[in-house]
Amino acid sequence: MGFFKDMKTGLNRNITMLGVVSGLTDISSEMLYPIVPIFLTSVLNAPMSVVGLIEGTAEATASFVKMAGGVWSDKTGKRKPFVVAGYSLSAISKPLLALASSWHFVLFSRFIDRVGKGVRTSARDALIAGSIEKEHWGKAFGFHRAMDTMGAALGPLAALLMLSFMPVSAPNYRLLFLAAFIPALIGVGVLMYFVKEQAVAIKADKTASQSGKEPMTTEFKSFLVLYAVFAIGNSSDVFLIMKAKTFGFSTTTVILAYTLYNLVYAFMAAPAGWLSDKLGKVKTLIFGFAVFAAVYTGFALASSAWMFWALFALYGFYGAFNEGIAKAVVSHVSGTTNRATAMGYFQGTVGLLTFVASTMAGLLWSKVSPSAPFALGAACAVFSGLGLLAWSRMKKLQF
Repeated sequence: MGFFKDMKTGLNRNITMLGVVSGLTDISSEMLYPIVPIFLTSVLNAPMSVVGLIEGTAEATASFVKMAGGVWSDKTGKRKPFVVAGYSLSAISKPLLALASSWHFVLFSRFIDRVGKGVRTSARDALIAGSIEKEHWGKAFGFHRAMDTMGAALGPLAALLMLSFMPVSAPNYRLLFLAAFIPALIGVGVLMYFVKEQAVAIKADKTASQSGKEPMTTEFKSFLVLYAVFAIGNSSDVFLIMKAKTFGFSTTTVILAYTLYNLVYAFMAAPAGWLSDKLGKVKTLIFGFAVFAAVYTGFALASSAWMFWALFALYGFYGAFNEGIAKAVVSHVSGTTNRATAMGYFQGTVGLLTFVASTMAGLLWSKVSPSAPFALGAACAVFSGLGLLAWSRMKKLQF
């Protein structure tokens, strides 16, 4: 009962509306995520190497722009203009796909989409932290992750539903791209009219200099290094999907299993954030790492198809106890005047390490065994969790 009672005081209009915007945008993006590779290969006749090039370029772009966007937001002292610009770019990229006649245009569209994600993410997360008291940061970021992930679950289902009512053809793919523009456009409208620059006035930290510049704290650097140990083993979820397919999962079944993961994630993220405010964010994050290690060990050892359903569901618990809570920790170890920069450095670094981790996982999969990437990921999670535990006790952290 405490959770439901607390929700009234832990969420305000800014937090709620930013969650709605993120959910709508993710419906739009995830409608197309499983469709674009098929469109590239079956309609535009692009080879798989091009698919990899496009996705690699897109994610690397997002990682670098997150860093630059965070620094720029802190320099201007503004959050909302970056959030509006970022979501608008991502929305515009959807109808651009409908005009694509070659893979080069798809690359351009994905580039625009990821630039938008990079521009908005750090400023948006700083806006969330600046819109509510720090006692509720876990809950606020947890709620945002819940809405975001619910959109990620509904998007592929919406695409499957549309495709079930129309034949697979180039014109219908383009129609789907146009349809994905609608929720993204609604999200931009909600953002512009209902989200304010800052809902709660947060006083600048006393350690901030008069010039508005504030160095990264030792605590932030320590957390980034310890989290990086985990990130180096956290490869793309594509490897989970491919492992399931090796045990006979069809494409539709894989999408449904991944949707199960997103639904569990969505329903658990807000309670996990609330729990982190009560028990401690670092402790809760360590629990998430333990769940991750268990799931990856399960994927490494799974011997039959039914096990993957349970593993995908359990993976949702890891998601709920990870990303939103990690952002809340970053909020605590950064200052008011450099929070967007800290968010950008953190998320940009994690994004780049995910690229490295996925490259390593591919090599381990082909050179060692399909179980090897998951064994590495589990080990990295354990070491990172132990490091965070030692760090929190040594520093006697109060969050």
